[in-house]
Amino acid sequence: MSATPETTTLDIEGMTCASCASFVERSLSRTPGVQNALVNLATEKATVQYLPDQVTPAAIKEAVVKAGYGVTERAPDTSAADRQADLDAQKARAYRQLKRRFAVAAGLALVIMPLSMLMLWPALLERVNVSWLNYALLLLTLPVLLYSGREFYVSAWNGLRHRAANMDTLIAVGTGAAFLYSLAATVVPGYFHRRGIMPEVYYDTTATIIALILLGKVLELRAKTQTSAAMKSLLGLQAKTARVVRPGGQEMDVPLAQLQLGDTVVVRPGEKVATDGVVTEGHSSVNEAMLTGESLPVEKLPGAAVFGATLNTTGSFRFRVTKVGADTLLAQIVKLVEEAQGSRAPIQRLADKVSAVFVPTVVVIAILTFVLWFDLAPESTRLPLALVNFVAVLIIACPCALGLATPTAMMVSTGKGAEHGVLIRNAEALEKAYQVDTVLLDKTGTITQGEPAVTDFVAPGQNAAHVLQLAAAVERHSEHPLAAAVVRHAEAQSAGGSMSVTGFRAVEGKGAAATVEGQAVLIGNRRLLSDEGVLLSAELAALADQLLAQAKTVLYVAVAGRAAALLGVADTVRDTSAAAIKKLQALGIEVVMMTGDNSQTAAQVAAQVGIGRYFAEVLPADKAATVKALQAEGRTVAMVGDGINDAPALAQADVGLAIGSGTDVAMQAAGITLMRSDLHGVVTAIELSRQTIRTIKQNLFFAFVYNILGIPIAAGLLYPVLGWLLSPMLAAGAMALSSVSVLTNSLRLRAFDNH
Repeated sequence: MSATPETTTLDIEGMTCASCASFVERSLSRTPGVQNALVNLATEKATVQYLPDQVTPAAIKEAVVKAGYGVTERAPDTSAADRQADLDAQKARAYRQLKRRFAVAAGLALVIMPLSMLMLWPALLERVNVSWLNYALLLLTLPVLLYSGREFYVSAWNGLRHRAANMDTLIAVGTGAAFLYSLAATVVPGYFHRRGIMPEVYYDTTATIIALILLGKVLELRAKTQTSAAMKSLLGLQAKTARVVRPGGQEMDVPLAQLQLGDTVVVRPGEKVATDGVVTEGHSSVNEAMLTGESLPVEKLPGAAVFGATLNTTGSFRFRVTKVGADTLLAQIVKLVEEAQGSRAPIQRLADKVSAVFVPTVVVIAILTFVLWFDLAPESTRLPLALVNFVAVLIIACPCALGLATPTAMMVSTGKGAEHGVLIRNAEALEKAYQVDTVLLDKTGTITQGEPAVTDFVAPGQNAAHVLQLAAAVERHSEHPLAAAVVRHAEAQSAGGSMSVTGFRAVEGKGAAATVEGQAVLIGNRRLLSDEGVLLSAELAALADQLLAQAKTVLYVAVAGRAAALLGVADTVRDTSAAAIKKLQALGIEVVMMTGDNSQTAAQVAAQVGIGRYFAEVLPADKAATVKALQAEGRTVAMVGDGINDAPALAQADVGLAIGSGTDVAMQAAGITLMRSDLHGVVTAIELSRQTIRTIKQNLFFAFVYNILGIPIAAGLLYPVLGWLLSPMLAAGAMALSSVSVLTNSLRLRAFDNH
């Protein structure tokens, strides 16, 4: 009987493009005993399913090493926090090494370039020993080649072994050809002179290209080091200790890892709930916004469920532990985010796709050029002509412009995005936003303000301003979020003056009471008035029913034993939401709303902002499933949210956009953060993405048009007709011109303006 398959996760080092991930995946899949292998470039992880009786984890690791990449296996008993710390240290180390390689390449290139310019000034060149100058340039270039650019050549060799090509292959072929030709011109210049050829060197081309490519990789890796921030934020939410009741009634603080099922835990005002459980004693309101995204605190009575990392407000209670470790709700959200981030993205880099065909084609053309010139040219010049044209073909195909086509456009567009309050964390998010046809909006904190506000205040037959002042005087002594809403409303109505308050008492789950300027004042829910023997007039009862029908929370105010007023409280829609949603719809995008609220509240908010489709009563763990359901309809989904509960959905979506006023976790899980709490940022992000992708496509055209026109000329196609040959120096000039064209075109994005 075959053994049960097991799964291991490996952290892969050294992957630079989609082709690298394919190399690793292919190597793993070909290993006997491996049933399935999935390699994700963005997370730099490989998930491998294998048969333990046929292959060992060490053999799996060896397959990755043989492919030319580093690997770290996760120990099964390592905690999520320890794994994250190890990964962060590994990425920081790689970033430091890459910066050193770039510093060496850039520093030496700054010396090599001006020395190479002496070749263009005959007056200066006469005073310099050219042979010694070339040897000096050779010595300066060797560290760039052997240290800074070493990984390009290793990667190109690995690609050759796997019969595939990537961006590193282009870099290695182009810079390698320029260097080898320059080396020959330096070591045996007489060979060139005897055949009437000037032994030109192109060390500056080699050094500069490597420095520029490394600069792009430094910027890319700096962004990659932040990919684990979502995990760190999530893991940082949980409490560090818990106050456990031991036999005999003694209370003591213990580390979270020592909690066991069935333990009784005490939660005091202002403390975080340590883990998941069920309330056994006490009563309080718990702020669950970090998990549910809903702004109103949830009352907790005996028998109610509580969740780790939520924040207790005013009361004190005890609960029995029902879940610990990986079984808690927070741990499940961490897992969902990890799975969504680890899934394979459907988009691969256009440049990598093109290079897979482009590089072999260029190499074949270069070889054919050499062969034809060697066979057809006069015997006295056939070798130098064949060599020069061979090198010219390779140099003009060097991927400098191709490498700049995407990052330069992305750098300009991300800067413009920041000016408009749109923070783009990586190029992939901006690239994917171009294809979005459906925007999924979380209601609370995204469409709405995310905090309770007074929408209605009625005081029939009373001095309304005075009653509001009395109510605010009581609520000013309360810590409840609804009390804060009442105080804010009173101050906005100029009814927030100070009044003498005595005998304040909070009535758990009902409201508050106090004596204000000698009058007994109650404010709270209907149960509070009923318990205090205050009757509600028919008029107030009818008004209350109307507010309840609008899905609003109703607070009742009684003064001197008589019902005097009522307030309607709700999470109000942002002023800009409706206009932004209309703009998205004008772009041909369907806008869908998702909320944990009931259908009645969802319908009212959707109608208010012009949304036709919505999902109501969506549990936190189901939000990512809602995104998947839309994707299953063939849609490209952008998810907009602000809460921790939104993080899995943000990661699952094709593009995640987090409202800047939301939680750190939501912003780290999202590819795009809206720095202002305004949905117009979504419009800006999508329009900027569309313009950026158009620019990138234009850049790729500029990058290749020189190759398409220049390669035939470099190969000598025009020589029989016009006598024209493209020297390697002119080939390098054409390559530089294509880079300038790409850069100039990218800078046009600075004129982007979102109306």
